[in-house]
Amino acid sequence: MLSRRLFAGCALCAGLGLIAAPGGAQTAVTRTVLRQVPLEGTNMVTIQAFVDLAPGALIARHTHPGQEGSVVLDGSLNFEIDGQPLTLSKGDSFLVPAGVPHGGTNGPAATRLFATYVVDKDKPLASPA
Repeated sequence: MLSRRLFAGCALCAGLGLIAAPGGAQTAVTRTVLRQVPLEGTNMVTIQAFVDLAPGALIARHTHPGQEGSVVLDGSLNFEIDGQPLTLSKGDSFLVPAGVPHGGTNGPAATRLFATYVVDKDKPLASPA
C-alpha cells in the first residue's frame, strides 16, 4: 500500500521535474521513503529513502532546505555538487550542504542510492536551482 509520504515524495519529484529520462521518457526515479522522524525541539525532519534511477536519467540541478547524505548501493552516476564534478559508483557516498545546487546524469545501468535528508519540515524536499 502506498503511504501518503511516499506518494508526496514521488509527486514532488514528478511535479518539479527534477529527475527525468532523456527525451521525456517514463519517470526515471522512484523514491521510496523508509522512515521520516521529526527532530525534537526543531522545525527539522530526517527522511531516509531509497532513490532508484533509471539508466541514463538526467538529474536536473536542484537544492534541498537542509542537508543530504547519500551512498551509492548499485550502479554509477556523474554528479556535480556546487560546480564540482564527481564520478560515483557502488560504495561511494556524498554530502550536499543545505541550499547547494547539485545534479547529474545516471550511468548506463539502473542506480540505487540510500539517501538521508535532514530538512525543514515546512518546505518542499527539493526545489529547482
